[in-house]
Amino acid sequence: MDDFSHLDKQGRVTMVDVSSKEVTARSATARCIVALPGEVLSKLVDGDIQTKKGSVFQTAIIAGIMAAKKTGELIPLCHPLGLDNCKVIIDLNDNNELVIDCTASITSKTGVEMEALVGASIAALTVYDMCKALSHDIVIKETMLVEKTGGKNDFKRF
Repeated sequence: MDDFSHLDKQGRVTMVDVSSKEVTARSATARCIVALPGEVLSKLVDGDIQTKKGSVFQTAIIAGIMAAKKTGELIPLCHPLGLDNCKVIIDLNDNNELVIDCTASITSKTGVEMEALVGASIAALTVYDMCKALSHDIVIKETMLVEKTGGKNDFKRF
């Protein structure tokens, strides 16, 4: 059971005790890849999609930031954190897929990987929600941690 940080020696679920950890600058970037069908891509104008509900990407960015800030309320064993910063960027890649990157940062005793993952995920789900009237063939293909710094181990996927 020692392999899982959220289980104690008896195998019971527990919140990780970070009281003895060092306060350091920490950041994490997560990515969601969203495949958009032609019906949705055809509505892309000047780097965004306008619907009756408003600007898709700008709304998704706000939703992602709001979600990252609420991660401790959504995932039971996550520490509630006051993020120092959170940024969501939405781009179109060469395969005509949306690349949604969420970067969260904090100076704390614990990392912000889950905040970045939640932010990217909710931004992707917001795109789906706002575009589903055009097509239900939208696919949220991948959600991954791209990079994290600070704490015990740094990580970089690419």
